[in-house]
Formats: sequence, C-alpha cells, structure tokens
Amino acid sequence: MKLTRLFNDFFDSEKAGGLILVFVTVLSLVLANSSWQTDYINFWHFDLGGHSIVHWINDGLMTIFFLLIGLELEREIYKGELSDIKKASLPIFGAIGGMLVPAGLFILLNFGTDTQAGAGIPMATDIAFAIGILSLLGNRVPSSLKIFITALAVMDDLGAIVVIAIFYTTSIAFVNLFIAFGVFGFLLILNRLKVHNLIPYLIGGVVMWYFMLHSGVHATITGVLLAFAIPFGNGGEQSPSSILQHFLHKPVAFFILPLFAIANTCISVGDDWQSGLGQTNSLGIIAGLVIGKPLGIWLFSFIGVGLGLCALPTDLNWKNIIGAGFLGGIGFTMSIFITLLAFDNSVIIDNSKIAILIASLIVGIIGFTCLKLTLNTRVENDET
Repeated sequence: MKLTRLFNDFFDSEKAGGLILVFVTVLSLVLANSSWQTDYINFWHFDLGGHSIVHWINDGLMTIFFLLIGLELEREIYKGELSDIKKASLPIFGAIGGMLVPAGLFILLNFGTDTQAGAGIPMATDIAFAIGILSLLGNRVPSSLKIFITALAVMDDLGAIVVIAIFYTTSIAFVNLFIAFGVFGFLLILNRLKVHNLIPYLIGGVVMWYFMLHSGVHATITGVLLAFAIPFGNGGEQSPSSILQHFLHKPVAFFILPLFAIANTCISVGDDWQSGLGQTNSLGIIAGLVIGKPLGIWLFSFIGVGLGLCALPTDLNWKNIIGAGFLGGIGFTMSIFITLLAFDNSVIIDNSKIAILIASLIVGIIGFTCLKLTLNTRVENDET
C-alpha cells in the first residue's frame, strides 16, 4: 500500500513529537514536585495581558493545533482514507465505538454527580502519543495499521471538536459569534474566488479567533473553520492547504504540543494522591480509556465488518485491532484539554490529569505489547 509523502511527513513528525511529549511530561511532573515547585507552578499562572501563560497556550497556541487537525481532516476527506467510503468505514466505525463506549462508562459511574460533565474526557485519542508508541515497533507495522490508527485518531479529534462546540460552550455573545462567522463567510468567498495567497486567510483567521474568543464558543474551533476556508484545490503540494499543512507539522509537533504538555502537567502530587483515584470521576476516566476505548474500537469495527459495511485489511487481524484499540486509549492532549473545559475545581482537574496519565501509561504498555506479539516480524511498506 502506497503512502503519500505528506502522510509520511505527518507520521514522522508525530512519531518524534510523541517521544518528546513523554520527556517533557516527565520533566514537568518532576519540577512540579521538586524544591522549585512553587516558582515553577506560579510561572505558568503568571499574568500576561490579562490572562495566565497557560491560558494563552490553551486558547491561543492550541488553535494552531486545531488548524493542523482541520487541514489533516480536510485532506483525508478529499484525497485520503476518508474519501473512499469503503476504506473509511473501518476507522469510522472504530472511532464511533471508541467515543460512545468510553463516554457511556464514564456516565455510568458519574451520572447525577457534579463530575458528569467530564464524559468527553475519555473520548479522544492523542495522535502523537499513539503514533510515537507505534513507531517503536519499526518495520513490523504495516501501512494499513498506520492509516487505521491515524484516521481513527483524526475522527476522534473531530468528535472531540464537536463535543467541545456543543457541550462545553457556556453563555454565548451572539454579536461576537456572528462577526466571527461573518469573517468565516468572507474567507469562504475568497476561496470561491480562487484567492490562493495565504496571507488574507491567516489575517482573517486571527480576526475570527479574536471574536470567537469573546463569543462564549471555545476559540480553538476557529482553527478547524479556518482549515476548511483555506483553498485545497487538487490537493497537490503547491496548494495553499498543503503548503500550510506541511509548514505546521514540525512547529505543532515539536513546540506547541510539548508546550501544552509541560504547562498542563505541572501537577503537585500530594501524599494522598491515591485517594483521588478512588473518586468516581477518576474511575470513569480510567475505565473509559483502559476498558471503553479498546472495547469500543474493536466491537464496533467487528460489527461493521460483520454487517459487510467495511472490510478488514488483508494484512491485519482482529488481535491487531485490539492492540490498536489500546493505543487509541491514550488520551493525553485532548483528554487534558477537555478536562480544563469540563471542570473549574482545581482538585478535580488535578485528579483527572493524574487519572489520564495513569490510564494512558497502562494502555500504551498493553497496546505496544499486544501489537509486538501479534504483528509479523517484518513488514515491507511501499512509500512514495
């Protein structure tokens, strides 16, 4: 199976980026629990222009991450795995199961409590971490599995974006929202007029972000909207969408996501941190990511194939899908992001982050071990 150059660039950047995320997360946890604890934690909450540094990262820089996700999703829909309904069906079924089952388990444990708003936390997959662990298996990994996990994660992120837009929007300032959508409409008109210069789109994106930020709808949604306003053309390497996508790979993988990770994992772990894991919120997150994700991904994929709505690639088996399902349980970036939207209690937020880290570590180890035992010793991948 041939993989496009842009896909390989994306896969390679996410692979290295995932390993960096592991390093900066460990570093942040160490610093947050060292003799520099107070200064380190206070640094991220230092006021800068009316907002803390971590707020600028989460509401500002993460918009660029969502822009890249939108560009990836656009490419998958127009030219990639999601452009062919037969090829797209397997990761789509897997993604649906990987969102519904974890959310269902979380709600089962938290229904009627103050923490039921966290149902979206175990729904998303961290692309960088999943691909980073997958890369440790080297040439054992067939192209079809790379594509399955990548498409699955992109669909999960789309689901997370929809969840954020619908369920984590508070009071809406309609004037600002209408202005933001007006800018979006103007950018779509530029697209239809075949204006291929990126500068007007980027300037419009900043304006749209500003008004979205003050609308009550989370500002990061701007990134996805901007991605679909930027001309895709024929999808060639000289199209504005491809140029921007290629440009953003490394800054996102090696700067924005590590910065998000290090700023949001500065967790002071108290002596009784284990007690937090016994709370229904933490149990729901762990159950959702460790049990719900692999179960949902495998079960819905199996049902889709059984109904003849999709097909399992010839070089994969159901044991491989189980392993991929566990890697899908690595929530990290998106799970932490949704945690920050779902709760405003710092204790619940820190407990949730610890649960996410523990669950992600567990499924990462299980997924890696499962795939190592079930994949062929060597796989030759055709790449262009």
